Amino acid sequence: MSASGHPDDTGLTVVVPCYNEVDNLEHSYAEIVSELGEFDLELLYVDDGSTDGSLDVIRRLADSDNRVQYISFTRNFGFEAAFSAGYRYAGKPWILHVDADQQFPAAEAHKLIAAAKAGYDAVFGVRTNRQDPVLRRWGTAAFHFIGRKLLRIELPPGATAFRLVRTELARRIVDLELGTPYFLATVPRLTSRYTTVPVAHRARTRGKSKVGMSFLSSHAVELFVGFSRRLSTAASVACLLAGGAGLVTALAGATGLLSGSALTVTVLLLLTASLTATALVVRSLVVVGAGQPRPRQFYVREASIPVSAADRLLDPSSSLESA
Repeated sequence: MSASGHPDDTGLTVVVPCYNEVDNLEHSYAEIVSELGEFDLELLYVDDGSTDGSLDVIRRLADSDNRVQYISFTRNFGFEAAFSAGYRYAGKPWILHVDADQQFPAAEAHKLIAAAKAGYDAVFGVRTNRQDPVLRRWGTAAFHFIGRKLLRIELPPGATAFRLVRTELARRIVDLELGTPYFLATVPRLTSRYTTVPVAHRARTRGKSKVGMSFLSSHAVELFVGFSRRLSTAASVACLLAGGAGLVTALAGATGLLSGSALTVTVLLLLTASLTATALVVRSLVVVGAGQPRPRQFYVREASIPVSAADRLLDPSSSLESA
């Protein structure tokens, strides 16, 4: 991977994933262009199956500015799918990830760009004054503590989705097609040349956040299971120990060492079998499932740039395709 070239002399693709952000799109576009217009710039919007007219706004932006490109999914595939598509089809040597909600001011990108000039492949923004609800802040703190301290997963400390990454690196990560495509945890597995910088953060002023506690919880579990075997190993050991204890108790009851009915003995034997089977299934899923292929992460319905036929659900000439 080449260490030469910086965004200010090689070009920059701003990837903007969006899902139902119709109220923010024109504002975010104006801010990005105002702050980063001096770069050889591409704005790549990834519409994650929006249903609120976001795609219509994106089309208008693309018609009025040839720097704007877009990809639109056949349905809502989720955050990882949206940024993965943007990273795969970015046209410039560097990618700046900016969410459409504008909680990270586009001006803060200059801090990431300045840090990249030290030779880093990836620079992550860290919120210095996070403007989110308390539960989300606590949840993020717990997430990083469990991931980094307890499970020993290498994560850039405090890193967020506001990041600047060499396109070559980002594309390599996307093309790995991991079962749990967790970008923050994958970067340290491929390169040691990453860093973090403090950046400003502001409250959302338009639209509704799509990130709830259920999303954060499932996201955390995917990371903890996909990038560390400590949890699955602990679960397997616990199941085997519980199964062994159940077997001993059942045998003690059957031989009269412990008083109890035949039903109790039967239940304990069944518990022994089920816990042992669970332990084996957990290990099998971890060991065997880790190398299994998975369905494609997203499908594209419409795009202003060429995309791989494999990423299309239908041929562009189909009557179901948008004009």
